[in-house]
Amino acid sequence: MSKPFRFAVQSYAATSGADWREQARTAEALGYSAFHLADHVIGDGPALAATHHPVQTVAAIPAMVVAAEATSTIKVGCRVLCCDYRNAAILAKELATIDFFSDGRLEMGLGAGWLANEYEAIGVPFRSAGERIDRLESTIAVVRAHFGDGQIDIHDEHVHAVGFEGVPKPVNPRPPLMIGGGARRVLGIAGREADIVSLNFNNSSGKIGPAGVGSSTAALTDEKIGWIRDGAGARFDEIEIEIGAYFTVVTDKRDDTLAQMAPMFGLAPDVLADHPHALIGSVGYIGDELARRRDRYGISYITVGRATMETFAPVVAKLAGT
Repeated sequence: MSKPFRFAVQSYAATSGADWREQARTAEALGYSAFHLADHVIGDGPALAATHHPVQTVAAIPAMVVAAEATSTIKVGCRVLCCDYRNAAILAKELATIDFFSDGRLEMGLGAGWLANEYEAIGVPFRSAGERIDRLESTIAVVRAHFGDGQIDIHDEHVHAVGFEGVPKPVNPRPPLMIGGGARRVLGIAGREADIVSLNFNNSSGKIGPAGVGSSTAALTDEKIGWIRDGAGARFDEIEIEIGAYFTVVTDKRDDTLAQMAPMFGLAPDVLADHPHALIGSVGYIGDELARRRDRYGISYITVGRATMETFAPVVAKLAGT
């Protein structure tokens, strides 16, 4: 049985504290179920320019707290926190505290990290993909132990959390865990461990570019769902599958828009039209397309960017909860 549709907003920037609070309140008022950001650090300069990534003006953890304080019902989270940027026990404590102060509205997202130039710019070693994913697994174990019962006793080459109980305890049984990525091993771990699997590009190049976009075509997303299924086994139907609709344009000029946008990603217009991270067309068309993709992939949780929050709201009003 298909899961009901949910929708989230992801924002990278705020011009002021008042602007950030207003973004979160607007997302809540428009019926979005969650307000997210990403986890990036560096501002304008040669390090960021090399990544082709937009500036994120606010830090993830405090921005989540402010968004929670400004709202009353919407969930707050991050797609996704980079495990390499924080001590695992401290990260677990911070997440538990956000859950505590928000009365259980946290969606906690974890990832292995990928933006190579950012690592270099802030002095964090950019280890091999295998080592980063190992650290992700260890961090998942610490976070789960913090939100569970009894003392934490986890010690390996990546984390050390021994001889104490995690506090505060969750408001509800445990906030949902989102794990994001686009490569086989990460998605297998997500299938095994996550409540929400966030589909993303394969960002092994360490920067945004055509290679990443090309790693998430319709056919390759079918393959990714298979990796999630392999990791999940019998629990696959319990998992909520989320995707970032990075290329969203609500328009009645669909063909013209596809023709203009497709060359930017090195794709043919028909390939971009079917790309799971793209939603281009009228409200009615997008609604039908999301239903088709839910049937094909199981994707029921869609995140759009702040810039399209208002124009996409009629889709949310039409489909949320159905």
